[in-house]
Amino acid sequence: MATVTVRYIVDDVDASIDFYCRHLGFDELMHPAPTFAMLTQGDLRLLLSAPSGQGGGGQAMPDGTRPSPGGWNRFSLEVPDLAGTVDTLRAAGVRFRSGIITGIGGRQILLDDPSGNPVELFQPGAADT
Repeated sequence: MATVTVRYIVDDVDASIDFYCRHLGFDELMHPAPTFAMLTQGDLRLLLSAPSGQGGGGQAMPDGTRPSPGGWNRFSLEVPDLAGTVDTLRAAGVRFRSGIITGIGGRQILLDDPSGNPVELFQPGAADT
């Protein structure tokens, strides 16, 4: 399977590295500058960029618009026990946008990273037989 790369704009790269590695099972692949890091989990590569004038993913657009975290686009991490994972993360002080939502494909919840970027945790439902 191919590696999928997602870039998140974050306020604090170090806080984001700690959050993703400690709470969501990512590994730090590189952190060559205070404004950039690359993390991995399986086939997902997560690029973390802080807004800066140093170029790269955190630089301003030609019209001067500066990147900022947040929004609703997100990546989804599949977990085997959503309720248990949520309990563990709540005890660690992780912020959630929602309670557990049950849909046609399974159950999900949205949490925020330290900069307010959403991450979806998803537990698939039982397949129809």
